[in-house]
Amino acid sequence: MAGLLHELSALLLGTDDVAQALDRLAVFTAGAVPGAVRCSVALIGEGGPPTLAASGPRAQALDDLQYAIGDGPGLEAARTRAVVAVTDLSADGRWPELAERARDEGVRAVASIPLDLRRSAVGAVTLFADRPGIEPETLLTAMAVVGQAELLLGEVHRRAGQCSDSAVDRAAGVIIAQRGCGVREAYDVLRDTSQRLGLPREEVAERLIAAAARYADT
Repeated sequence: MAGLLHELSALLLGTDDVAQALDRLAVFTAGAVPGAVRCSVALIGEGGPPTLAASGPRAQALDDLQYAIGDGPGLEAARTRAVVAVTDLSADGRWPELAERARDEGVRAVASIPLDLRRSAVGAVTLFADRPGIEPETLLTAMAVVGQAELLLGEVHRRAGQCSDSAVDRAAGVIIAQRGCGVREAYDVLRDTSQRLGLPREEVAERLIAAAARYADT
């Protein structure tokens, strides 16, 4: 288990952002957890759409259906912060539409482990199996992987936030230099431009920095 978690740590900490880390987590988990044939990951931030990742298109299709109908084991795990294990989807009446699609895809059992990034997002890692029943080893390994992933994703999220804040601060400095304005006004300009263009403030900041660099080179 220690070697497995070490491999996961190197894999996720080598990413540039949370979305890329989730992609790697889904592929890694599908291959590392015994009994799992596919894996999907969902992360829901405050006020934003879910960030979805999957080990392949068939796992992605099942997760897309969950979020389209607004219910399923992954969403329940995220809401309740508890493991949701369905040993036989065909005998479980909670999600008939999902069960029918899963049967067509050759999926017989599902386990969803809550994924909690404190103060930033919640979600779930969902494992799909091609035969009924979920072995204790499957759940224990999945829970260990997800527990480690929570710590690693928190670090990736923190680093990404630092990069974004740094870009905004540099862009504010460019505005101050160009306009001769104060600090508060510079940040207000970034905010107003972001709202007017319908773009994230970080993207506006990066564009401004790039434009200033091009101007300096001419």
